[in-house]
Amino acid sequence: MKVRASDFLEFDKESQVYRVSPEQAVRDDVEKHYWRHVGVTVMRDWRLYVMLIPMILVFLFWRYFPMYELLGCFKVEDSVKPVSEQLFSGFSYFKQLLVGGTGLSTDFWRAMRNTFVLSFYGLCFGFPIPIILALFFNEIRSNAARSVYQVLTYLPKFMSTVVMTSLVTMLVKQGAMTTGMGIVSQAMENLGLISHEVANAGLLNNPAFFRSIYQISGIWEGAGYDSIVFFAAIIAISPTSYEAAQIDGADKWAQMRYVVLPSILSTIVIMLITRIGSLLNIGYEKVLLLYNTNTYVTADVVSTFAYRQGLGTGAGPGVAAAAEMMNNVIGMLLVIGANTIARKASNTSLY
Repeated sequence: MKVRASDFLEFDKESQVYRVSPEQAVRDDVEKHYWRHVGVTVMRDWRLYVMLIPMILVFLFWRYFPMYELLGCFKVEDSVKPVSEQLFSGFSYFKQLLVGGTGLSTDFWRAMRNTFVLSFYGLCFGFPIPIILALFFNEIRSNAARSVYQVLTYLPKFMSTVVMTSLVTMLVKQGAMTTGMGIVSQAMENLGLISHEVANAGLLNNPAFFRSIYQISGIWEGAGYDSIVFFAAIIAISPTSYEAAQIDGADKWAQMRYVVLPSILSTIVIMLITRIGSLLNIGYEKVLLLYNTNTYVTADVVSTFAYRQGLGTGAGPGVAAAAEMMNNVIGMLLVIGANTIARKASNTSLY
């Protein structure tokens, strides 16, 4: 492709020469003094950049530096030598997990299936609840009442995982932490939903109930806090949109359907993409505190599998690192796929 002077210059008919156009002169000045403008901006808002330093350090020490240990997926395990000096083992750990044909491979695929199932249930049942809560909060006309309800739904998020799992255990489990059968177990037995044997043994000791307990406790813990983003998007809607809908005869349900939901659709898409990105990243702390050997068949996830292999009496850190790496790679592919689909379907995406 040939470059012509007219692509960058403007012809002056009076002097019969090409001159730089005012727009191009501005662009040239910006490019020439780009770093000076950046320096001026940084110096003007230096307080904001100082506040950014702790977050940068957190990402460096807890997100980027640990990536060095991922080399352990491809190195022969040696507790004496550092990872950089260990011998290269290729994809042996990945082969053990994927096609090993041993109990290790069986446990890994079981953990991968449980991770996907728990995450998928959380996406189907846990993602819409914050949106519904935000819609309800928007319909409460009393600011005092709305504040009370919001605080009550936010509070579980600020409890530690240990406290939350302890409460769940006391509610449903028959064991050392409770003096008798849990309240929820008693209520379900009285309603005829479960037998006395199942209630007496403890719901957390039954694999069939672990996923339900995990999802319900997760919704109770995070639905209120997650509704903040959607409620902020709702209150940003212009009142004229509601007035126009009322003039057309729209009731409250019609306003939600034709005004509120379309207005916050971009926010819903962005939050959905981020939720899909973390679809396989189930925090091992909650599962680790709730599951036991009786519920491995439905409760064991990739994170707890890697924990047992790396820190317990398992196959070693190399296998644990390989399992986590596969889990993270799949999560990255899910983010790219969800973002691509969202961009083509609704012209809304993360990037």
